[in-house]
Amino acid sequence: MANERLRAALLQKGVSIADLAQAIEVDPKTVERWVTKGREPYRKHRFATASYLGVDESYLWPDALTREQVTAASQSEVIAIHPHRWAVPRDIWGRLFGGASEEIGVLVYSGLFLADDGGMVRLFGDKARAGVRVRILLGDPDSAEVAQRGADEGVGDGMAAQIRSALVLYRPISSLENVEIRLHRTVLYNSIYRADDQYLINTHVYGTRAGNAPVLHLRQVAGGDMVATYADSFEKVWAQATPVEP
Repeated sequence: MANERLRAALLQKGVSIADLAQAIEVDPKTVERWVTKGREPYRKHRFATASYLGVDESYLWPDALTREQVTAASQSEVIAIHPHRWAVPRDIWGRLFGGASEEIGVLVYSGLFLADDGGMVRLFGDKARAGVRVRILLGDPDSAEVAQRGADEGVGDGMAAQIRSALVLYRPISSLENVEIRLHRTVLYNSIYRADDQYLINTHVYGTRAGNAPVLHLRQVAGGDMVATYADSFEKVWAQATPVEP
């Protein structure tokens, strides 16, 4: 069977079979067999192809990687584990978002600690003006999900109030061309902070405020599944969220 994922990745990248063959130093007929007959390349060629096309190796050849390889790659995605969000040094947040060249994403209920940081909001604005896409997902303050999270954290209506405050604090950048803010009605099990291929994942723990919960610092590695899982979750929430008018 043809490898339609590889064919689609070539088309999306605007790369021909001959271009790929030259880039990874194999015969064009070999690449053609990968595409049209679904032949599986050697490990080094799978990695080189995925890197060149900017996609996950596991996406192009999902059956090629053994469970041990996927586990090892996923473990390599973990940069650090912090016991609490408040224990994450501020400069890590700054380096995360400051290093973004393509995309910044925030998926939270309120994330008020971030919105209340004038320096971070200015950084988001500067990045947006430089062409970086900035997407911010906040909980809908009128939703049952936000009300339940407020009850779980012991802050009651305070959660909805925090979201409304965050909306006000983001107002100075909300009208910028590359900034998009949406409200979601999703039960979150993690807050996600992303900048290109790096993520800070703030876990949610029942009965504990997010600031006291652990944070995973991740960076995408070819063949790993962890970052891809969180990236997919972010996109699913984004797709069903409601845009906020500037």
